[in-house]
Amino acid sequence: MCTGKCSRFVGLSLIPLSLVCIVANTLLLVPNAETGWTDHLSLHVWLMAGFIGGGLMVLCPGITAVRAGGKGCCGTGCCGNRCRMLHSVFCSAFGALGAIYCLAVSGAALRIGPKCLSNDEWKYPFENSKGEYLRDNSLWSLCKSPPRVVPWNLTLFSLLVAASCLEVVLCGVQLVNATIGVFCGDCRKKEGTPS
Repeated sequence: MCTGKCSRFVGLSLIPLSLVCIVANTLLLVPNAETGWTDHLSLHVWLMAGFIGGGLMVLCPGITAVRAGGKGCCGTGCCGNRCRMLHSVFCSAFGALGAIYCLAVSGAALRIGPKCLSNDEWKYPFENSKGEYLRDNSLWSLCKSPPRVVPWNLTLFSLLVAASCLEVVLCGVQLVNATIGVFCGDCRKKEGTPS
C-alpha cells in the first residue's frame, strides 16, 4: 500500500474514533443522562481525557493524515507531498500522546470506580477494591446516587479505553508511515503518466 493511501485510511479511521471519545466524555458529564449530578462527578470525568486527549488531540492528526494522503494545497509534486507527510509525523506524535493520556485516565477511572453517594457520604466506595467491583456487580448497590452510575461509568470509560487503544496503534502506524513518506515519497503515479 502506498504511503498516501495508508495515510488516508488511517486518517479516516482516527476521525470517527476521536468523535466517539468526545461524545463518550460528554456523556460522562451527565450521569444517567441527568444534569443534576454535576457537583458530584469524579475527578477522572473532569480531567476530560476523552474530550481533550482522545478527542481533540487525535482529531488533529486524523485530519492531517487525510490531507497527507490526498492531493492538497500544500504544494504539488514530490516536495508538497513530503511537506504534508512531515507535518503528519509531528501531528501523529501529538495524537499518540493524547491517546495515551486518555488511556491512562480512563484505565484509572475503571480501577477506582465512580464517585457516588454511599453511606450518606459522597466518596469513591470502590477505591480500595482493586477493581473487584468490575467482576462482582452485587457491589454496585453500594452506590445509591446518581442512579445506575456504575454501569454508566463502566460502559463509557470502557469505550474510552478501547477507542484510545486503537488510536495509539493508528497514530503509531501513521507515525511510521509518514516518516517513510517523508524519506521515500509516495508511490502513487501522477495522473496522465503511462503505467
